[in-house]
Amino acid sequence: MKTNTIAVIGGTGKSGKYLVQSLLNKNYSIKLLLRNPENFELKNPLIEIVKGDARNYNSVNNLIKNCDLVISTLGQPRGEETIFSDASKNIIKAMNFYGIKRYIVTTGLNVNTPFDNKNEKVKMATDWMYQNYPKTTADKQKEYELLTESNLDWTLVRLPLIIQTSESFKTETSLEDCKGENISTTDLGEFLVSQIDDQAFIKQSPFLYNI
Repeated sequence: MKTNTIAVIGGTGKSGKYLVQSLLNKNYSIKLLLRNPENFELKNPLIEIVKGDARNYNSVNNLIKNCDLVISTLGQPRGEETIFSDASKNIIKAMNFYGIKRYIVTTGLNVNTPFDNKNEKVKMATDWMYQNYPKTTADKQKEYELLTESNLDWTLVRLPLIIQTSESFKTETSLEDCKGENISTTDLGEFLVSQIDDQAFIKQSPFLYNI
């Protein structure tokens, strides 16, 4: 299936900006969900802007309409209630409504799956997140559970520390453990775009990291 239009959520965040650029480089049409479109400066005929919030079902519905798949690099807005499971419920509902199957989304390395064999460092980082950001961390786990219960062709990409850079490095994926400490935003953008047509990680949660 030729993908024509991609719905992007979180497209102005530190990794989202690189994702948008990677999509434009490959001539994909993009629909972007933006809370504050007036602050968005990138002008490109391939971009259509939808004003709204991922917590609002109508916003998400308007975004996803006439799209072929959805990619989310949504981050936690400062000073707000945790957003991930709320957004996921809206995205899953709207995708089901329009019969769209492919959903690619990023999360932290603190999410656990039954297939994990995390090293001590990653286990400690996960514990630290639960101690310091208990609500957000638990909500990201809930997002994973919502995806596993859905009938979507989802891929949840688990990430270490995201480094904003136009540089590219060697990357590796693993379904069990995160063996690198960083991921470049450029490499992340490229990987997310590669997943549009790649079936390898459907209904799976790979770690992605630079080595």
